[in-house]
Amino acid sequence: MCNKNILYLTRTMGLGGTEKVILQLCEGLKDDFNKIVVASRGGLHEDVLNKSGITHYKISDFENKNPIVILKTIIELIKIIKSEDIDIVHSHHRMGTFYTNIVAKLIKVKVVHTAHNTFNDKKMFTKLALKNVEIIAVGEKVKENLVDFYKIKNSNVKVIYNGIKQEKNTCQKVIEELSTLKENGFYIVGNIGRLSKQKGMEYFIKSIPQIIEKEHKIRFVIVGDGELREELECLTKKINIEDSIIFLGYRDDITNVINHLDLVVLSSLWEGLPLTPIETFMQGKTIVATDVDGTGEIVENGFNGILINSRSENEIAEAVLRLYRNDGMKKQMEKRALETYINKFTYERFIDKYRNFYNDLIK
Repeated sequence: MCNKNILYLTRTMGLGGTEKVILQLCEGLKDDFNKIVVASRGGLHEDVLNKSGITHYKISDFENKNPIVILKTIIELIKIIKSEDIDIVHSHHRMGTFYTNIVAKLIKVKVVHTAHNTFNDKKMFTKLALKNVEIIAVGEKVKENLVDFYKIKNSNVKVIYNGIKQEKNTCQKVIEELSTLKENGFYIVGNIGRLSKQKGMEYFIKSIPQIIEKEHKIRFVIVGDGELREELECLTKKINIEDSIIFLGYRDDITNVINHLDLVVLSSLWEGLPLTPIETFMQGKTIVATDVDGTGEIVENGFNGILINSRSENEIAEAVLRLYRNDGMKKQMEKRALETYINKFTYERFIDKYRNFYNDLIK
């Protein structure tokens, strides 16, 4: 353990892949630092941090651009860094990194930024926010975006793939809705993610009539919650498929959910390095996924899953039917999917990469 204190800075500790990454870093590196602290505007994962003995500070929302709130946020960060004697601030949000860069001119502290997505906006602001900062990209496409679009120096960006922890010897809970479908002989296709524009759930829903018209023993489930839930539920009624789909809502047992599914679909419109394919592969399942930035670094078309174009309910339907009708091909992809997880995306590999990064940073 090094005698250093680290602050993880993010917009929220609610639902989402970034929050899950931070929770895993806290768990995996708690013995490597003298102290780990988290600051955000809050969320349901605050309880997880508290139970783990990680102090969480509630701060103002980064998205609020009111000058008074901006000043307040900077003052809040200065107070946290001083009171907790922070040596490293690791930000997972561009605005958070911008604020921390300002603070670093007043207080001696190392600044790290993790880029979780590709963007094509706020070019000058992003270059300013990331100036003189250690940068981690969650994938090669994210790094390419930083270098090509934002003109960040290539050598200043290090790629560290996200990983997911494989829970061992855990009792899988029965999910009644899904177990009943299995008992009645249905094949279950699931889509997991926040119910937001990014995840493209509407295209998944619109693919369902095409599928059930040809194969009656397939049912569908959406796992997650978000601002579009009511709109998506209305869409299922509008196209008359409400009896063919279940909205499970937010679940904290995604591994368990995946084990109830026969196939996973990821219909995202954009990604950085999505966690859903990694979670799916970890359970020895395969996926139909849109070929957007980052996803292709996990899913290899025809090898461990099927890649399709985004915004296409037709391609979702074709891919689902293809795997449903060819179990041998599906089993081969599932075998290779598990091998992909073991070779590239384990929790242990993820934590070791970050541990080595921090050791180099401290030296």
